[in-house]
Amino acid sequence: MKPYSVLFICTDNAIRSPIAEAIMNHFFADRFIAYSAGSNALSELHPLTIATLQHFGLTPPSPPKSWNTFLLAGAPEMGFIFTLDDCATNEVCPTWPGGPLIAHWNVEDPSLRYQEADRRKAFHDVFLFIKHRIDLLAALPMEKLAHLALQHHVQQIGQCTPLR
Repeated sequence: MKPYSVLFICTDNAIRSPIAEAIMNHFFADRFIAYSAGSNALSELHPLTIATLQHFGLTPPSPPKSWNTFLLAGAPEMGFIFTLDDCATNEVCPTWPGGPLIAHWNVEDPSLRYQEADRRKAFHDVFLFIKHRIDLLAALPMEKLAHLALQHHVQQIGQCTPLR
């Protein structure tokens, strides 16, 4: 079966979405090809994103990119699109070709909500939280679920309680 293409979006594409991309491509490359992008992408990944991924033995993805990259001719057609922050969810999103399943999986930004001393732990916790959601997605019997049932399941995964 052809792998599903997945796009993870957060506004700056420097923390949550590249972590999700790296997790999915590392653990589930046989079934998914993950990408990440942002509506207002920064020029580089957050240093603790890189350190966290390396801590878990994962290779950091390429530098942040705009979601417009995935609207260009020749871009991969997405099967799933997940927004990972409320800002990206509330923005006017492009119309994605191919009619992908879209769900919101809010994940708090570890760079904003914690004291400097707690920041490394916050990034670690965000990694584990995203990994759990991706594990749940990967466990779904994709080939057996109808499109609408699958939409319901991927949205339910995003209803898990965010980290506090």
